[in-house]
Amino acid sequence: MTTPGSGPSASDPPAPVLLTEPAEGTPDVVVDLETLDRAAARIAAGHGPIAVDTERASGYRYSQRAYLVQVRRQGAGTFLIDPVAVDDQVDSLVAALATDEWVLHAASQDLPCLADLGLRPTRLFDTELAGRLAGYERVALGTLVELLLGYHLEKGHGAADWSRRPLPIDWLNYAALDVELLIQLRDALEADLRAQGKLAWALEEFEALRTAEPAPPRREPWRRTSGIHSVRTPRGLAAIRALWEARDTIARDRDIAPGRVLPDSAIIQAASVNPADEGALLQLPVYKGRAQRRLATTWLRALRTAAQLPKSELPDPSPPADGPPPANRWADKDPEAAARLAAARGALTRIAEENRLPVENLLQPDLVRRTCWQPPADIDPTTVAAALRAGGAREWQVGLTVDALVTGLKATVSH
Repeated sequence: MTTPGSGPSASDPPAPVLLTEPAEGTPDVVVDLETLDRAAARIAAGHGPIAVDTERASGYRYSQRAYLVQVRRQGAGTFLIDPVAVDDQVDSLVAALATDEWVLHAASQDLPCLADLGLRPTRLFDTELAGRLAGYERVALGTLVELLLGYHLEKGHGAADWSRRPLPIDWLNYAALDVELLIQLRDALEADLRAQGKLAWALEEFEALRTAEPAPPRREPWRRTSGIHSVRTPRGLAAIRALWEARDTIARDRDIAPGRVLPDSAIIQAASVNPADEGALLQLPVYKGRAQRRLATTWLRALRTAAQLPKSELPDPSPPADGPPPANRWADKDPEAAARLAAARGALTRIAEENRLPVENLLQPDLVRRTCWQPPADIDPTTVAAALRAGGAREWQVGLTVDALVTGLKATVSH
């Protein structure tokens, strides 16, 4: 097995074997309930952990739903399931997948759309997260498979429009290969983590990921419009908000990715220029296109609504932040907090390096900032550990970091 961070040498293994299709051939897509029930029975009769993956159409559709679910288990084989074709009626699959641990790569990307289908793991192993904890600098699925198993996966369709039907054969091969070696990768990473004394850490992380609550909706999602920093007036921000909300309604109703309805750059330009009429709007880049001409009335109505808002209803150019200010402003706002943060970051970096961990996996950066900005009134191991746990830190993280953070939180400005 390749050691994290090892370089090439005369004893390096041969070039990885290219895989362009599954060893057992490309399975047919499951598109009816009878076939799904048979597939579920085979999965339930298999043995060991169950590899799971999904394909979405994020760049094409408004919905984040799964358009394909891939499952593989030893003794059962690989299954490609079209949940749309069976109207999301996957009860038999729910029961089959409840029989053992799930193995996913970058599970946080797949768990929400699986939960929408009623599919929730009772145990979880995330190979991407395992790779990070094991100390690998690059943790993409293909990279880890090459390093640990000696195979090169045929890739290239991850950002495709998986809502398309029928799905091309090369896409199906890609989807099947995503779970082809996932169980073997899981086993190799588990052995690596155990050898490093990190397996208990990983199990805590997997359980925290499995049981995490969905993130609450953003209070003002329109503020994430790319380029919004260039618009500084309340009236301009109101125009961005109105255009964003009009676009979001259209995208949701048509199930189209918002950026395909109207790019962020076009929202920013219209809000900045504030065209007086439809003719002026249609002179702007993007709005000259046929699709935008059909929607010109909608965009102009949004702009006029924003222009007529009373001052009391305009958005605040500097809304109150949820949490501490950006760290680069701390030295001016609170020099003592800046000193605490610098000391804490230095200590955490050393601990991460000693344990061959990414520092962001040792302790969440946001939790570090919040703790340094507003530390406990009495700084000692008990109070700091309580603050870390309240912020979501796992026990292994608390054990590794609490003493160093106590020292860092007592740091003062040096003169």
